[in-house]
Amino acid sequence: MTTPQLFTSRTAYAAAHVVADPDGGNAPGAPAAVDWDATLAFRRHLWSLGFGVADAMDTAQRGMGLDWAATSELIARSGAEAASVGGLLACGAGTDQLTAPAPTLMDIQHAYEQQLETVEAAGARVILMASRQLAATARGPEDYHRVYGELLRQAREPVILHWLGDMFDPALAGYWGSSDLDAAADSVLTLIKEHADRIDGIKVSLLDADREIALRRALPPGVRLYTGDDFHYPELIRGADGHHSDALLGVFDPIAVPAAAALRALDAGDVERYDALLAPTVPLARHLFAAPTFHYKTGIVFLAWLAGHQQHFSMVAGAQSGRSATHLVELYRLAVAAGVLQDKDQDLAAARLCQFSAVTGVTV
Repeated sequence: MTTPQLFTSRTAYAAAHVVADPDGGNAPGAPAAVDWDATLAFRRHLWSLGFGVADAMDTAQRGMGLDWAATSELIARSGAEAASVGGLLACGAGTDQLTAPAPTLMDIQHAYEQQLETVEAAGARVILMASRQLAATARGPEDYHRVYGELLRQAREPVILHWLGDMFDPALAGYWGSSDLDAAADSVLTLIKEHADRIDGIKVSLLDADREIALRRALPPGVRLYTGDDFHYPELIRGADGHHSDALLGVFDPIAVPAAAALRALDAGDVERYDALLAPTVPLARHLFAAPTFHYKTGIVFLAWLAGHQQHFSMVAGAQSGRSATHLVELYRLAVAAGVLQDKDQDLAAARLCQFSAVTGVTV
């Protein structure tokens, strides 16, 4: 693999899924068993297109089947693979190794520190993930600022903050110290302004374009807004009035080929082609991330199977059951319309859809 040529007009990370080991007994509650060869091959695919890889995130079923033992191995393996090919890599550092029912703020800080060290040791940029434990323990914005402030002071390089809405994870409701999103935005902006030199950017996944634009305008110079909005990404990345969002998106996993072509067009100043390439992917994205949104990973893995990136449709924690068969068949139709399944993939995808139909009984 040649050294990846990154996009020049935007920084774009694709949050990547993991490929389960189908012989690994990946039942709900069981330790995650990962097919490392297929998992790393998919990351090489994303790097070859020009994307950075955002690893060990919710798209990889982080905290939703991918336990800390498997996550730490994923971070180490992805770090070594990124170094070998020259790929851009950022990885999530969180607190999901905590097992105590009521951790203290100091417990949470120490858990973050352990994971921060793991990510830095892998040579990746740190994404400070939103923490379920912190959301449950913090009494207000000051507790978030205390924990994050200490972590930002310790980090070797500027980090990416992570604001994941409760549609992606209900346990994160009220993040940054308030269930009022205006107050939450004020809280995180205060944190960012205080530590701007330690922050590369903030990933925002609220599925609210107007709120993202308002936050983007308020950020200090040099701090990026990484859109995590899997509904409005074309216009947010394109930008307006001299401002744009960079990207850290789960939807880039299945739409990587047309999205890469669109970003190359944007690099060349061809906004019309950028729009034309991404517009057909939006109906697919809206179906993929439809409520309950946190089950979107099932559709991503289904599309990866159809496209030949893996040899089976199974997931860690048995999460392949997270969407109905009819939902997945419609996903196939939308993927064809979006240009996600390339000509070389069409016959394989159609054959696998027939296999899926035969097993589930759904009409295709």
